[in-house]
Amino acid sequence: MNLLNGNEVAKELKGKIKKAVEQLQQAGKKTPHLAAILVGSDGASMTYVNAKAKDCAEVGFQSTVLHFDANISKEALIQEIIQINNNPEIDGLIVQLPLPKHIPEKEITETISFKKDVDGFHPMNVGYMFKGLPCFLPATPYGIVQMLEHYNIETTGKHCVIIGRSDIVGKPMGVLMLQKNCTVTTCHSKTVNMKEICLQADIIIAAVGIPEFLKAEMVKEGAIVIDVGITRVEDSNHPKGYLLKGDVDFANVAPKCSWITPVPGGVGPMTRVGLLLNTLQAVQNS
Repeated sequence: MNLLNGNEVAKELKGKIKKAVEQLQQAGKKTPHLAAILVGSDGASMTYVNAKAKDCAEVGFQSTVLHFDANISKEALIQEIIQINNNPEIDGLIVQLPLPKHIPEKEITETISFKKDVDGFHPMNVGYMFKGLPCFLPATPYGIVQMLEHYNIETTGKHCVIIGRSDIVGKPMGVLMLQKNCTVTTCHSKTVNMKEICLQADIIIAAVGIPEFLKAEMVKEGAIVIDVGITRVEDSNHPKGYLLKGDVDFANVAPKCSWITPVPGGVGPMTRVGLLLNTLQAVQNS
């Protein structure tokens, strides 16, 4: 069993991004600038946005975090996004999800200019992705592809089973794995015989959001398993009062795998690098 170490890959890619930023500056071009909007005070969201700001500092990006109260109106938030759309100093914009219930995520996502949509959620970018045209790819699937390429994981002709069909991970992941010449099967809550399907997989990407959902009896010997999930599970014996669990029963699945991602330290760092790569691309293409 070998670990797909997202921390190590992210560190290497950040080094390359930093050099690219230095080259932009030496050529007299602008420094990439990423803006993040955070609504409310969700602890996990605040931690994630702060981590993104730290990532920007590491690679030499400028970053701006706009933090609004949870009771901000939809109309006011849309006006803030439009201002950023029209600000030539800002190259990429993310709105941290989830949003409060009174703000429709779809409308907010579509308000962001697709030219600054470095999360890759805008319908224009999704359409370009499906056509295999240059675009901003959704950050998590993009990061996973970068990881597979880093470790020279063969994908051509392999059977990839994706568990989960979200717009953020499951659906775009299927598209990107098709583009990498996999045969792709997507499983979800209505799938019949999921265990049998997973046992046929050379590559399993678990993105279902249920701790330790993927069990050892669902994985064949030598499979590659990528765990996208990360959930806080209460544990009174732990100093923090909780443990971080992935979608994979790591202790029992890992011995069967040729490669597997840990949680934490696997897909998470790669998602953040995907965001940085998209922001860099925004400046390089301008």
